[in-house]
Amino acid sequence: MKFFIDTANIEEIREINSWGVLSGVTTNPTLIAKSGGVFEDVIKEITEIVDGDISAEVISTDLDGMLKEARELAKISKNIVIKIPMIEEGLKAVSILSKEGIRTNVTLVFSLSQAVLAANAGATFVSPFMGRLDDIGMSGIQLVEEISKVFKNYNYESKIIAASIRHITHVELVAKSGADIATIPYKIFKEMVKHNLTDSGLKKFLEDFKSVKTKEK
Repeated sequence: MKFFIDTANIEEIREINSWGVLSGVTTNPTLIAKSGGVFEDVIKEITEIVDGDISAEVISTDLDGMLKEARELAKISKNIVIKIPMIEEGLKAVSILSKEGIRTNVTLVFSLSQAVLAANAGATFVSPFMGRLDDIGMSGIQLVEEISKVFKNYNYESKIIAASIRHITHVELVAKSGADIATIPYKIFKEMVKHNLTDSGLKKFLEDFKSVKTKEK
């Protein structure tokens, strides 16, 4: 399973990328707004930091608008993936863009039927939103598992990006689910590193080493 980071904060991306664990970045209009930067400039800077798939979202909801934005964004870098909302016009756009060789990530997926439609339209990635389903009393991980099973049954080429991840348990469940990618907020990456036993074990090792004899240099 690959890891993407879900942010548009340049410093967060630099830090997690320095760990050597990132395969890509996902952004959305909300994250770009929080960054305070110019949309195209932020996306370009991200592509210069991470050598992997960078999702940039269109904001139009009509076909012509989505296609125009997608084609312009695709010019920024070969690593750009166009995020398209799971709507009727979005499916049309995905179908056209896939024929042009422009990769797409269908976002705001909340059902198996939506995921299958996106895959049939030619989506490179399909993003089920786990956390938002959990928020309304449904099972986000169950949806990811169902999509994974169906995609394998029918040999769909679309990859599954588990999105809207809220905590470490989500990440661990995704790892067991068959999803290809988990896109994770910065805060969760930081939490994933930590464990009380790791901290106490390291402290003990360092204390014990003080009594170890070493060669003088």
